[in-house]
Amino acid sequence: MSLKVIGSGCGRTGTMSTKIALEQLGFGPCHHMTEVMRDPDQPAFWKQLADEADVNWTEAFARYNAQHDFPGATVWHELSIAFPDAKVLHTERPEQDWWASYSGTINKFWIHRTSMELPPPVAETFKTMDKIIVQDLIGGTDREAAIKAYRRNNEKVRDTIPADRLLVFTPSDGWAPLCRFLGVNTPDGDFPRSNARDEFWAHFGGEPADA
Repeated sequence: MSLKVIGSGCGRTGTMSTKIALEQLGFGPCHHMTEVMRDPDQPAFWKQLADEADVNWTEAFARYNAQHDFPGATVWHELSIAFPDAKVLHTERPEQDWWASYSGTINKFWIHRTSMELPPPVAETFKTMDKIIVQDLIGGTDREAAIKAYRRNNEKVRDTIPADRLLVFTPSDGWAPLCRFLGVNTPDGDFPRSNARDEFWAHFGGEPADA
């Protein structure tokens, strides 16, 4: 396999819904944070990245036709070079809407992670994710820093990827623009909707109480 679609949007921009949609359109398996959590071969690649070692992206994504969500979204530029024929799908939502979702899920997880009862392999994996997502991309758990990082990433995608290779997208746009972009037929039924707050916390055994 080789990546045909590269997702450059930050988590909480509809990445799970879009992953499901891509797989429904025939671009699966689609790499997503959930894949890192359940594929025993995946954490080693992201530890290499956190340790600033060279990563063989062809090997890291050998089992996948698409990538969407963290941690792959932290290296969308590198992937766009490693897979020059892949199209770039950038999910995005208004900044304040993104922060409202991110702060109650991913950001809250990072704040409480060390006090949560996570299985040892998952806990170890998220030490790596803390480095490459929270520290290197988002710049911490502060609201203003996170929004600036989110804005900066959105701008960099637009400035870097040629327009004919890029689709800026949100799941509320529905099937039509995504299917045109990928050159596939529009399926019957509504666009998938997934990964609400309760679904997010279900991966970790429930939402921790605020301090």
